[in-house]
Amino acid sequence: MRRPRFPNQSIVASLTQAKRGMGSGVKHFLPAGIVAICMIGQVYAFAGQAATAAHPAYWQRGNGQPYEVADTEVRDVPDPASGRDYQVFVALPPSYGSQPQHRYPVLYVTDADYAFPLVKQIARRLNGEGPVVEEFILVGLSYARGESGVQSRRRDYTPTAAGSPDAPADAVHGQAGAYQAYLRNQVLPFIAKHYRTDESRRLFLGHSYGGLLGMRILLTEPDLFSGYLLGSPSLWYDHHTMSRVEAAYAASHRDLPARVFMYVGEYEEVRKGDPRFARTYNMVSDTRNMEKALRSRQFQSLRLRVDVLADENHLTVAPRGFTHGLEYLLPAPAR
Repeated sequence: MRRPRFPNQSIVASLTQAKRGMGSGVKHFLPAGIVAICMIGQVYAFAGQAATAAHPAYWQRGNGQPYEVADTEVRDVPDPASGRDYQVFVALPPSYGSQPQHRYPVLYVTDADYAFPLVKQIARRLNGEGPVVEEFILVGLSYARGESGVQSRRRDYTPTAAGSPDAPADAVHGQAGAYQAYLRNQVLPFIAKHYRTDESRRLFLGHSYGGLLGMRILLTEPDLFSGYLLGSPSLWYDHHTMSRVEAAYAASHRDLPARVFMYVGEYEEVRKGDPRFARTYNMVSDTRNMEKALRSRQFQSLRLRVDVLADENHLTVAPRGFTHGLEYLLPAPAR
């Protein structure tokens, strides 16, 4: 595994921004147990840049230094169109150094402060007793530098300026199209240039607003990625604007070439009187309605699976959803 070019930019697992992100307008804080999943896996992780020749590979720096996610590197990939600075977090698969001729699928994940370390550890643990998922290059998409996760994702992940009822009056929404162009024109070429990627197998992962962004990409530029892992997508946004986008796509296209995995928690549905259930949005119904619409088109090349995960809500469902999605989109070749 290569050492990071920017050792002082290694990814810190405090996940401070992540606690403020990933709510779809439902909430913006993750329970401590979910964040802890990212931390637990690191106890077993093999080390990266923090290691020295005198210590085992898993050794962390002491003296109050930040805890680091092992075997990762950070690259600056600014957006010249918006003038914003972004970064990508990169984790290479275990065999990357020993198979110099091999090219790997690439999984791009939104809300990277949360999702990047979590997906990294899920993939490692799944293959702990033999190959379950194919090895892949993992790329985390950061929030804009100097912004909170809430601020970045509200702007970059939403398709229209309508906003959400709980957003401040001065909140900026509706620049998903510009962010999609940034991914297409800057991030994807950068990763393809610097890493051994299989460009025919780019995949996208997003939860909540990230899933909304992924749905927009799927329905406007589906070949940007070959696979989509869309978790609890905020399809309620702007009076179900994605339903209108889906109808427009179907009216002008005869096929949708993509593998799509969607998940949503059982409790992401309004049921008055039961505190386990959502208070505002019927996200299970929204997801099922999108599934129904897509299946009704009979797109020959579309492969679609939808899981409603029992005993999960919007803030707890992601780890299971990520796991099921990886198994569906990236099954190990030997399986």
